[in-house]
Amino acid sequence: MTKRLVLKSLILIPLIAFILFYLVGVVIVQRDNRTVEVLNAPQVTPKTIAIFGASGTAGDGILKAALASSDIKKIHVITRRITPRMQEGIEAGKIQLVKHMDYLDYSAIIDELTNVSDVYWAIGITSIGVDEKTYGMIHVDFPMQFVSAWSKVSRVPQVAFHYISSSDISEESTAMWAREKIRAEKSLFAFAEHSNMRVIAYRPDYIGPTQEEAHMGQEMLYYFFAPVGAAVRAQQIGQAMIEVSARENEFKNGDKLYTGKIIRYSNAYEQRKLARLAVNYSG
Repeated sequence: MTKRLVLKSLILIPLIAFILFYLVGVVIVQRDNRTVEVLNAPQVTPKTIAIFGASGTAGDGILKAALASSDIKKIHVITRRITPRMQEGIEAGKIQLVKHMDYLDYSAIIDELTNVSDVYWAIGITSIGVDEKTYGMIHVDFPMQFVSAWSKVSRVPQVAFHYISSSDISEESTAMWAREKIRAEKSLFAFAEHSNMRVIAYRPDYIGPTQEEAHMGQEMLYYFFAPVGAAVRAQQIGQAMIEVSARENEFKNGDKLYTGKIIRYSNAYEQRKLARLAVNYSG
């Protein structure tokens, strides 16, 4: 009998502690009333952008947000495979798609991106089963080779590279992926320093796919993490990127946006969009 009580205690005490910790997190998020002031008009309009990684979870959400934005007139999608959302954008005349396979060599496509003001970079893979060299090549070498090539041909006075990184990363981390992500950020920031390029890093926690793309397990994870401020929809990342692009004077090279800020700038984008619709409707 005593052993059974001890066993129950060993199970219940950590469970109760976790529930209490979770509820405290929910309360903290609910009481966080920080907002971003809504722009009356964009400081800069990102009319021509490029998206890399649009076939993935985060990239699909970014593409969805960009297709819905009336500010963005042209989207260069550089991809290895075509998705239904890309096909819709092509048919609507908003997407110019380029199939590209070698992300260490952009010589065949770079001249098409001379008038791009903002690049939204969502290329990435899980670290599970991937060696450090391959992971580093994809998350560090791919974007570094691109910004180097882009900087040589760009005709836009001020450009921005929006890089999806990750939360909880550190050079001292025991996790390989965390060290490589921070190495990517530092390399990109250093490259852009003293140039006309800004690199903005986005550090989300869990990224929930767009609702039409998510399966049940992904939705369950999103709705578990979202109440404690540890999840963001992929589309919200795209909306935040568009809003950051429109606020050229507010962001400098090396700035980082964590989950909370991503959500706040996404909300500011939505409010600006609704305000514009209200004005158009009343007019």
